[in-house]
Amino acid sequence: MAGSRARWINVPLARVAMLCAVMLFVLLAHITLVQAFGSRALDADPRNERTLILRYAHPRGDIRTYDGTAIATSRPTTGGPYRYQRVYPFGERYAAVTGHVSLRRATGIEQAQEAVLTGDDPRVKVRSLVSAGSEAGAHVRLTIRDRVQRAAHDGLAAAGVPGAAVAIHPATGAVLALASHPTYDPNALATFDRLRLALTSRRLRESPDRPLLNRALNRLYPPGATFKLVTAAAALASGEYTPTALVDAPPRLRLPGSSAYVRDTGCGSAHPTLVYAFQAPCDTAFAGIGLRLGHDLLRDQAEAFGFNAGVLRIPLAATGSRYPVTTDRSQTALAAIGRHENLVTPLMVAMLSAAVANDGVLMRPYLVEDVRLPDRSVVSRAAPAPYRTVMSPALARYLAAMMATTPRRGGTRSAAPGVRVAMTSVPLTEDHALVTAFAPAGAPEVAVGVVLERPGARAAAVTTIARSIIQAALS
Repeated sequence: MAGSRARWINVPLARVAMLCAVMLFVLLAHITLVQAFGSRALDADPRNERTLILRYAHPRGDIRTYDGTAIATSRPTTGGPYRYQRVYPFGERYAAVTGHVSLRRATGIEQAQEAVLTGDDPRVKVRSLVSAGSEAGAHVRLTIRDRVQRAAHDGLAAAGVPGAAVAIHPATGAVLALASHPTYDPNALATFDRLRLALTSRRLRESPDRPLLNRALNRLYPPGATFKLVTAAAALASGEYTPTALVDAPPRLRLPGSSAYVRDTGCGSAHPTLVYAFQAPCDTAFAGIGLRLGHDLLRDQAEAFGFNAGVLRIPLAATGSRYPVTTDRSQTALAAIGRHENLVTPLMVAMLSAAVANDGVLMRPYLVEDVRLPDRSVVSRAAPAPYRTVMSPALARYLAAMMATTPRRGGTRSAAPGVRVAMTSVPLTEDHALVTAFAPAGAPEVAVGVVLERPGARAAAVTTIARSIIQAALS
């Protein structure tokens, strides 16, 4: 009797025990899933105060220019849960490069090099433990030259209109300057005052000037006259043209299958040489060349320069420049003079000249020169590498000579005494003013791309900015 009662009592106990076992198993499985697969999402959640406290518990590595100037560093706080705060000594001048790190997010180099700056990168973690006995963030040295960046930033600010400027070392691809205007002060977003941060972020996001937009890398513009480099390269590569060949430049050219015309904007000759048409604003000449070459040749040459290649990381993500995949004949004529659906970033504008300056080989642009621990030991170093073979050396020399030829209308190709500049002409009637150039013409050390948005009467400032950047790079 007692045994049957015990068995009767043990049945519900066994069920409860089984239920508890199942619940424990589910709990352990959930914890395992959270730890194994959900930890990253939790760590990235801006509401996770523990992660933020850990982020600011020790100093991040510095971001420095090639010359050694600290443009992002950390300093101790005077109280509160966060021990270190990010500081940007030169604020607006380098915002397009450094970006910022805040309680909400990181941008620019701060985001692209997050792992090495915080010390989470395995290479940095192991090396710092071995050399210093403790974990520490590494310092990131950029390819940016302070003097060149200052010239780019100050030139854009003086022009007073939105725009961007990029300078590249043609032989290596090192980015010497990268500036965008209007810009912003990263220090305003590095605050620990959440209300102030929210108000500042909203003001910057809603500003019609779009100061948070990195125009140098992520704004697309019609290339206009700078695209003549691509069309001229395609013309010379076809074998149908030489620099001294005569080309047709009628006062106006009717677009095939259309009632619209391309008008001569001031060529001054019905049959100029190719080199003269290149230097003068001979739109009808280059539209006619585009019609004769055809869409496929123009597209192939554009893609050799890097058009339609998609996002390029330097390591900041640069929006891909575009050339239309298909066109009819009238659209091909417009594309040949940088209209229709052609779009470029200021980085690509500089890359056009960099390819010509380096005998037709376009080097992959890069921003990070090396990563070093606080004891100055090197963790990694940049290795310049070719990005694209754009044209033959002989063809590049032809184009370089065409760019360096002085316009017959009283123009100049000098940036400083004894320094000859190779550049495209810049029609002042376009919506945007663009220039691509390199110098010295005989032994290039810097290639420049500058864009000003709808500058109106201030369009000539685009060449002034380009010359200032070149002077700074060569001084």
